Amino acid sequence: MTERCTWCGQDPLYVAYHDTEWGVPEYDSRTLWEKLILDGFQAGLSWITILRKRENFRAAFAGFDPDLIADWGEADVARLLTDAGIVRHRGKIEATIGNARAFQRLQADGGFDRFLWDRVGGRPIQNQFKTMAEVPAQTPLSKAVSKDLKAAGFRFCGPTIVYAFMQATGLVNDHLIGCPRHAEVAKLA
Repeated sequence: MTERCTWCGQDPLYVAYHDTEWGVPEYDSRTLWEKLILDGFQAGLSWITILRKRENFRAAFAGFDPDLIADWGEADVARLLTDAGIVRHRGKIEATIGNARAFQRLQADGGFDRFLWDRVGGRPIQNQFKTMAEVPAQTPLSKAVSKDLKAAGFRFCGPTIVYAFMQATGLVNDHLIGCPRHAEVAKLA
């Protein structure tokens, strides 16, 4: 019997995210950057909290355009700290601005997408987990990618955040093997 991954529960928004987006290989640099930023905002919170605020984040952060955000300063930080539609955390907001600048450097040096996909040999890692208990919170690879991102100037990208990001963007396929999406996502590789 096949069953959806249990982490998304019954919330319709979470189920739709699981069934259409989570684990699908993403190759667009800007979309990858947006997802990394959102995973950074998730730190200490649940993903459903961020998912419910995602459109507010997009509006507040200029559609996650790193070229615009890279030029932001203290006035923008102050503005964002008053926006109840997002997570108002000074450190995460300031990190987003700095991460936009780091993104620009990596993008100019061959592409943010290439930077990430090179770490998995250009193809998604196909894990074969049967239960949620088997799925790690971080891996040696997520530790290495986190270290590389930090060396490139990124913040709020520890190994656990990076692994959640890798799962969400299809760098790894962590749908449980009994979940119908496991095979569907594997075919996209």
